[in-house]
Amino acid sequence: MRKVSFHSYDGPSALRPGEAPAPVPGPGELLLRVEAAGVTLPVLKMLRGFGEVPLPHSPGGDVVGRVVAVGPEVTEYRVGDRVGGVVFQDLYAELVAVPAALVTPVPEHVPAGDALAVTRSALVALAALRAGRLEAGESVLITAAAGGVGHLAVQLARALGASRVVAAVGAPGKEAFLRELGADEVVEYEHLDRVAPVDLVVDGVGGETLQRAAEALVPFGRLVVNSGAGGTLDAGALLRGMHTVTGLSMARLSRLRPGLVAAHRTELWAHLAEGRLRPVTTAFPLDRAAEAANLLECRSNLGKVVLHP
Repeated sequence: MRKVSFHSYDGPSALRPGEAPAPVPGPGELLLRVEAAGVTLPVLKMLRGFGEVPLPHSPGGDVVGRVVAVGPEVTEYRVGDRVGGVVFQDLYAELVAVPAALVTPVPEHVPAGDALAVTRSALVALAALRAGRLEAGESVLITAAAGGVGHLAVQLARALGASRVVAAVGAPGKEAFLRELGADEVVEYEHLDRVAPVDLVVDGVGGETLQRAAEALVPFGRLVVNSGAGGTLDAGALLRGMHTVTGLSMARLSRLRPGLVAAHRTELWAHLAEGRLRPVTTAFPLDRAAEAANLLECRSNLGKVVLHP
């Protein structure tokens, strides 16, 4: 089968297609024929040597596919089922083995790119907005707003009744895209100090942007952090503003509150079916994985970046 791996830490250009044996699902695993695979920010860090995984390595991420084989001890899925979920490596391939515990059923009629976006990125977006207790009539600022999670968070904030949605981005040229999705304002990170205060900030960037975004909160405003990039917050400013900070880890939430995550998924499929959620994807064939990763690294993507084997 075809499979993309990297043999060095030279960035996106290190992703190279090749041939590999088809995997065999082990206990508790499913073998999927991949329909769509997400290209994500953690992969970019990996390609630059952060974490130093053993080489050669094929990245993981979110996936939608059809079950073609079932490993021992799996009882809830069968051959032919369509599922979406997460796998930690060997995803950039025609076939991938996935733990059955990390997938969920996907409707047959939903296009692969849309299903991929809903299965993971929209789940993060909705969980962040719910963790931030967004109420109808409130205002929200969303960083990384043109990305895979952010562009869905903009739409969901509007669907949940936000009166004002501010989309924050790291590069120019994305205003028309975000306004069409429902943003009232679009601002670059360096100009966050010009934003009128908001009730809720959802930050998926971290670093210096985290503090800048926090400074846009009204008194008693809330901040939800769902970036793994880290960052420092001014404790004094938090005290003076009476601000609340919530961290969001989807891995922890899924493990500790599986019922809540299931409810979020049900809500998301309804938003999609009723047109309130319109995922935007940029798709590349598997052999062009390097181009896909480069688009993401250059911050030129609008929406989610997807590979189709």
